[in-house]
Amino acid sequence: MAAHLYALCFGANDPLTVARFWSGLLGWELTGDPRGGHQLRPADDTGFRLRFVPTAAPKTGPNQVHFDLTSASEAAQLRTVDRALELGGRHIDVGQLPEEGHVVLADPEGNEFCVIEAGNDFLADCGFIGALSSDGMPDVGYFWSEALGWPLVWDQDQETAIRSPHGGPKITWGGPPVVPKTGHNRLWFDLVADGDRRAEAGRLLALGATRLGDAEFADPGGNEFCLLAPEDVA
Repeated sequence: MAAHLYALCFGANDPLTVARFWSGLLGWELTGDPRGGHQLRPADDTGFRLRFVPTAAPKTGPNQVHFDLTSASEAAQLRTVDRALELGGRHIDVGQLPEEGHVVLADPEGNEFCVIEAGNDFLADCGFIGALSSDGMPDVGYFWSEALGWPLVWDQDQETAIRSPHGGPKITWGGPPVVPKTGHNRLWFDLVADGDRRAEAGRLLALGATRLGDAEFADPGGNEFCLLAPEDVA
């Protein structure tokens, strides 16, 4: 492995409002960001930060990735939902069925997330952020497994999942159908090279990434991510 996942970035019209929402819901400390905007530092084993950076672009469709938040009990699930609503979240309909046990919500700028019911076996050993649930075909999961050095923990029926050897959330890709992109993803990864950034860029390109700019790339599914040098986040 020659890069690590530094942050999941949110492009936001009002970064501070969105950052405050997630700080309140996750219980993570809100701080300034060395590259502008705001960030949250994890208070658990998540292993990466959340960054909230300004964008003038409106949200035009469902996000490619969303949080699945876990619940230890039915009461805990209700508390999470109530807390999200108090902080400015709202219920949304993405086609979920009445008999499904999870609750679908959105933050103040419409970024979707799910509060998963208690007893979910797939997320049983995960923390409050159980998963980053993503649209994507298996080749995207395979790419990120190699890019981050995270092993595959699920690879069946065109669905894939990876997880850091140190624990934390799983990152999952649900296979077909994949929602068509409508512009730059609202959420994306910031990676930091552990050595020479140019060499790491070459490795990622060899794995199937596409270069979009000096620091911006896309994975095999067309999802943007950034590759930064250590001094960029110092």
